[in-house]
Amino acid sequence: MSYHEAFELIRDEHIAEANSQAQLFRHKKTGAEVLSLVNDDENKVFGITFKTPPTDSTGIAHILEHSVLCGSRKYPVKKPFVELIKGSLNTFLNAMTFPDKTAYPVASQNLKDFYNLVDVYLDAVFFPLLTEETFLQEGWHYELEDVSAPLVYKGVVFNEMKGVFSSPDSVMRDIAQRSLYPDVAYGKSSGGDPKAIPDLTYKQFRDFHAKFYHPSNTRAFFSGDDDANARLAMLDAYFSQFERAPVDAEVQLQPRFNAPRQITATYAGTKEEGKARDGMVSVNWMIDPATDRTEALSYGMLSYLLAGNSAAPLRKALTESGLGEGMTGGGIGSGLRQPMASFGMKGIDAADAGKVEALILSTLEDIAETGFSPEQLAAAANTFEFSLRENNTGSYPRGMVYMFNALGSWLHEGDPIAPLAFEEALTALKEKAGQGFFAKEIRRLFLDNTHRTTVTLSADPEQGAREAARETEILADVRKGLDAPALEATVAETERLKALQEEVDDPALLAQIPTLTLADLPRQSRTVPIDIGTLAETRLFYHDLPTLGIVYLDLGFDLHVLDKGLLPYLPLFGRALLQTGTSKEDFVSLTQRIGRSTGGVAQHRGLSSRQGDEGSAAWFFLSGKAVPDKIDEMLAIMGDVLLDARLDNRERFKQMALEEKAGFEARMIPAGNSIVDTRLKSSLTEASWISEQMGGVSYLTFLRDLVKRIDSDWDSVEAALKRIRDTLFNRGRMVVNVTSEGALWNRAKGEIEAFLKTLPDAKHDFADWRVDFAPKSEGLIIPVQVNYVGKGVNLKALGFELTGASSVALKFLNTTYIWDKIRVQGGAYGGSARFDLTSGNFSFLSYRDPNLLKTLDAYDGASKALHAAIGANDLTRSIIGVIGDVDGYEFPDAKGYSSMWRQLTGTTDAIRQQRRDEILSTSAADFKAMADAVDAVAKHGHVVVLGGEAAINLANEKRPGLLDVTKVM
Repeated sequence: MSYHEAFELIRDEHIAEANSQAQLFRHKKTGAEVLSLVNDDENKVFGITFKTPPTDSTGIAHILEHSVLCGSRKYPVKKPFVELIKGSLNTFLNAMTFPDKTAYPVASQNLKDFYNLVDVYLDAVFFPLLTEETFLQEGWHYELEDVSAPLVYKGVVFNEMKGVFSSPDSVMRDIAQRSLYPDVAYGKSSGGDPKAIPDLTYKQFRDFHAKFYHPSNTRAFFSGDDDANARLAMLDAYFSQFERAPVDAEVQLQPRFNAPRQITATYAGTKEEGKARDGMVSVNWMIDPATDRTEALSYGMLSYLLAGNSAAPLRKALTESGLGEGMTGGGIGSGLRQPMASFGMKGIDAADAGKVEALILSTLEDIAETGFSPEQLAAAANTFEFSLRENNTGSYPRGMVYMFNALGSWLHEGDPIAPLAFEEALTALKEKAGQGFFAKEIRRLFLDNTHRTTVTLSADPEQGAREAARETEILADVRKGLDAPALEATVAETERLKALQEEVDDPALLAQIPTLTLADLPRQSRTVPIDIGTLAETRLFYHDLPTLGIVYLDLGFDLHVLDKGLLPYLPLFGRALLQTGTSKEDFVSLTQRIGRSTGGVAQHRGLSSRQGDEGSAAWFFLSGKAVPDKIDEMLAIMGDVLLDARLDNRERFKQMALEEKAGFEARMIPAGNSIVDTRLKSSLTEASWISEQMGGVSYLTFLRDLVKRIDSDWDSVEAALKRIRDTLFNRGRMVVNVTSEGALWNRAKGEIEAFLKTLPDAKHDFADWRVDFAPKSEGLIIPVQVNYVGKGVNLKALGFELTGASSVALKFLNTTYIWDKIRVQGGAYGGSARFDLTSGNFSFLSYRDPNLLKTLDAYDGASKALHAAIGANDLTRSIIGVIGDVDGYEFPDAKGYSSMWRQLTGTTDAIRQQRRDEILSTSAADFKAMADAVDAVAKHGHVVVLGGEAAINLANEKRPGLLDVTKVM
């Protein structure tokens, strides 16, 4: 076969593990390298990556990543990226900055759409406009409202990174990495340190692009069922416009330390009275790069053996030590040229950091002496192998995972194809594992490795105020240096930037961005094969789908049989089933048994409003996956954990409660918008109220109290757990969901039926879950430099009957008004409007937002964007974007689960088709209807803000009584 003449074929190999023909090309003129995977995956992936090692912590690579997608030579509009979000069928569309590279991946199941995405991205990275206004908007700028106002910093990345550095976990990760690599690029904060970002100049920004965004510094990637030569032609159209150029982008090797180092630091946090455990410690090593595929796989398996589950010896030793509330780190990462390994604890007394370090080292020493048991090795090998063979990448396109696997070595002149194969390396690794290999590796990688740092982090309640005061002082000094004309010029520049941000792009230019037409969209909803019946007098859903020889099983139990006071126990109850052991085996043996015999057994909860009533679908699921020969053992495990878990294991349960609390507190800042959304809607519908009890601020309050009650009143806690088990696990209120090929189902059906007959068959009545909803506006205080601002209401309760077309209006609102007002003009990292057609819940949300009242005012003015006339192009794009959301890619197990969940929520195929028809026929009248609904949110909605104390108090000073204030952390 002949290939595009502009490229030379370097390698051509079949990779059975990826079911792909892997072809590595080099562009003759520029030296750009291309890895092209030809396979039958309809979810096509393209990615282009550049080496972008930073020399400082100004966040230059991160700001550039944002900025190249703000207009290009071929598409000279302000936000082509947003136009793609609005009007494509993409299954992935984003860009990412790493410590040594910047990547731009896209994916789509539609070929025409895929080519459109590739073209826009190629033009964006090679020929971006990079105006100074874009740099000011995305990076940083001085903002001065008038000559008497204080000078402030604004910028999307500036505020994003303020949010990042408000999280203690993020601070620890940043310091730990920089501590290991002080002399090379990895010793800088690639995302940008807010203290350093204002040092970046526009010239440096432009020069960075000119240096690194060149085909000679390019790693391009394709995977999917599209034409291989068409890929190369698209790339050559851009590459050929450049000459080969030397690009010095190599990440230098960090010289090794002669002795371990100790670092102490603080984060902006609060100190609770009587609580000393506000510290964190992390023990970190720099590891030599893997020399071959077997060694690379061994790093992952060793990490799993040490800390990959609750029974892993290092994780177990730390959690049972009583020194802290949860483990941090998890082993050896693969993203850096010289990999980094970390193990540590959070929720410690900083004075005990030395004890944690000593425990980590002594535990590693013990394992190096005794090795891992055959049971540990067998469980790890099966878990690892099952995951590799299943290759289930969840919500990420499979090709994108291939891309990042290849880049690990490819970026540093290594082999990009070898990481895609694993058979030979896995066989070799399993053979070596039984010969004491991992014990020797622990000594080589950790115990004899002097390139180690121990970082201790503790809370400083004054640090946040100190940093804010220092920023104010710097800005005041800058302001003092400005004479009257300079002040007026700064005000004028502020106004000019805002005016530019508010300008509407020329419709003719917007029309140049390639898009599909409505005729390209499938009119019919996708359906999943489903057989509905009974098995052992239990409701059964079966989905005949190709699953690569794996049977996926979900056992669902209706939570409505439980008293509502028991609901907050459910997350920990679910963990206890799998992590306390049974009367026959401790939790270590149980965990190893699950690893040896299955692809995993997991628990989770499903919550949603139901179609056509005010109730909820609320279910507890125990799910498992196994090959046919192991179905009987998987069912035996599921039976043991459902009926015989050691719910009386007080010490183990306390460890889990502390871990759960520490994990929730760590998520508060990174997931602030979700916390706000959950709280906001908790007073609107039953399902949302339950979600708050099991995953919101109310749940955190419950956890804090539960930790105390485990010590003071264990009997009542144990009784609650056993009452949940006795009430919940009965066939009378149960569903079974199976996804597999027909032949596998025929083999497994009898075993599953026999298993079901061993379960109790009581049918308990539903409990009374009535709640008096009383929406109120709240300010939830946490130690953070940014805010998460929400406002919402239930539109059904206000009499609005909206349709599938509402999603189109909302897509338009999010990609125009909300994007412009909250992100572009407001400087927040993100903003959104969300509406659930089933429940009627509507919410506005912002993410890492420097504003509060301005954001609420923007929400209240949102309807004007929908009242204005909608252009035909915007309408078409918004319809396409919504269809893309509806038709998102799913693997077979997810298709089977989604089909079952639609049954449980009453979402029939007829309803889905009706909504699709409404989406496809959206008109201007639907936008007007949504505008009226958004007006109602402004008038009747309540507010929830998660943010810093100063910002919340200032908002209440300016608008007295706005927020009922609670200190959460």
